[in-house]
Amino acid sequence: MDIIIDDFGVSLGKKSERLIIRKKGEVVQETPLFDISQITITSSGVSITTDVIQECMERGIQINFLTFNGQPYAQISSPNLTGTVMTRREQLAAYNDKRGVELTREIIKGKIKNQQNVLKYFARHRKETHPEVYRQIYDGISKMENHIKELFQQDADKIDDIRPQFLSIEGRAADIYWEMVGVIFADKQDFNGREHRGAQDPVNSALNYGYGMLYSQVWGALVLAGLDPFAGFMHVDRPGKPSLVLDVTEEFRQQVVDRVVIAIIQKGTEIEIKDGKLTDTTRKTLIEKFKERLESVETFDGKRFTLKSIIQKQARHIATFLRGESKYKAFVGKW
Repeated sequence: MDIIIDDFGVSLGKKSERLIIRKKGEVVQETPLFDISQITITSSGVSITTDVIQECMERGIQINFLTFNGQPYAQISSPNLTGTVMTRREQLAAYNDKRGVELTREIIKGKIKNQQNVLKYFARHRKETHPEVYRQIYDGISKMENHIKELFQQDADKIDDIRPQFLSIEGRAADIYWEMVGVIFADKQDFNGREHRGAQDPVNSALNYGYGMLYSQVWGALVLAGLDPFAGFMHVDRPGKPSLVLDVTEEFRQQVVDRVVIAIIQKGTEIEIKDGKLTDTTRKTLIEKFKERLESVETFDGKRFTLKSIIQKQARHIATFLRGESKYKAFVGKW
């Protein structure tokens, strides 16, 4: 399980082989360490003992630190998880050959396909009740399909030679997607389009918070697969920028985060903002819903897995692809 700490004044300690969580000196939770996959701390004023950190590192349990608005600012993981030299050598070499192009194309294809399926998911009940809205959404989906075709008409020997074309296609498809999300919201929620860091409107604040939690999931999966989180392909290199984390996150944003936020709004749950930040109540609701979504089951490789497991499997598939042992196929969720 994932342990998420989002209350001020909580302390994390260890007793035998159990994680002990206290608040105001009282034990509020005890969890066997062998049941924990990650610990994510999203609040200030949280203390953690070195005994817990050492035990987590020995067991391969990643510890994530997120700001109040969901932005990752630190992470603790075992240095032993980065010891797969061959995978990293191939990852760096792939930046200058066809593998970087093929991986980026597949991730963008998966992103657009997942955007289409999220739109189909929320359009399906409107066919009879709101036929005009249904047709408008499917017109947008059709236009996005043209962008996928355009994606496969572009080619180059290395990613630097084709990144602008790829990002142009990805951006134009995203513009249609977010326009259709606005159509889905209709009169239930004001939404003027996608904004990234610094956004203070309810929808973008909730999306950014969810993406921050997703980054941590993807980061941990990549490290466990022996990959360098900073050596990406779709996103350009920049000091301190985890480009591969951002690359892989693109494939899962829609099914893990967007679908949750849109569903919450569709059901009439208010996303509360106070002083430019999500309220504690809203954050707790989002955390609960994101955790539920990550534990939900999808069909993948002909079998049924949780979304959390699929993220880990895709990280491993990237590693085997870069080593020349397999093809890479993007995950596309159901609708």
